[in-house]
This record gives sequence, C-alpha cells and structure tokens, in this order.
Amino acid sequence: MPAQDTAAFDALDDEEARRVLLAVCSSPAWAERVSGGRPYGTVEAVHLAAEAALAGLTEAEVDAALAGHPRIGDPTVTAAASRREQAGMASASEETLAALAEGNARYEERFGHVYLVCASGRGADELLAVLRTRLGNTAEEERARLRVELAAINRIRLGRLLGESGA
Repeated sequence: MPAQDTAAFDALDDEEARRVLLAVCSSPAWAERVSGGRPYGTVEAVHLAAEAALAGLTEAEVDAALAGHPRIGDPTVTAAASRREQAGMASASEETLAALAEGNARYEERFGHVYLVCASGRGADELLAVLRTRLGNTAEEERARLRVELAAINRIRLGRLLGESGA
C-alpha cells in the first residue's frame, strides 16, 4: 500500500487495514486496536497509536506478536520485512552464524520465546553481542526489553507502510 501520508491508510476498509497491519505486527489485538483508531491524519498519530496499542497488550498478545518473527540469523527467513531487517546477516561468518544459532537456542530455552531485537542497520557480530548480553537478563527485564524492541520494529515497518522517507 504505497502512501505519502496516512490518507490511503485511513481510507482502507477495516479488513484490509487489519491485513496490512498484521504484516507489521502479527498480534491480532494490536492490529485491531490500531485499525480501529482510524482516521489518524498524520504519520506521527499512527505511530503514537501503535505504541499505545503495544503498551496495552497482554503478555499472551505480545507472544502472538513474537510468533511472527523469525530467529536472528535463520537462513530460511522468507518474509520480505524480516529479510530486509536482517540484511546485516548476509556477510556473517560461519562462526558467527553458528554462535547465533547456539545463542538463539539458549535464549529460547531460558525465556520461552524467540530472541527479538531490532536488527535494522546492525551487523551479525553486534546482534550476537546483544544476544549474549540479554541472556544475563531476568525474565522480567527481558519481557520489558522485548516490548522496546518490538516497538522499534513496528515503528520502522509502519514508517515503510506509510511512505516515510528513510524507513
């Protein structure tokens, strides 16, 4: 849905708005809340509504959002947004990819969900270092951190959807 502002987004029927929003964040509750707030009129208003919707999600609804994100460094990533966001993985060494796979497994065992990080503009070594640091978090710290990361990812994806330059 190309748009230079929110006019095209605001004009979508409810079903189509939810569909395009689910490509941003796979939480149906989030998509419903953001869609239901239209019309917004400005890109910033959409971003503020998206952040408020994310803040209001239950942990189960956040888990639904996490389910839409592949592992960092997974060579089978097929979603265009995830491939674009993980572009820094293309030059990763075999050693770094193996360490990421091992770190992802440890993370998932420890926290019960995929390691979520805003990967845009970051290289594999940096993402591995962040992963290793976050393995030291408590479960509560990590749940808070993943909401911050999810908000950053959603902001980038929404910006792209709404035609923001640089998104």
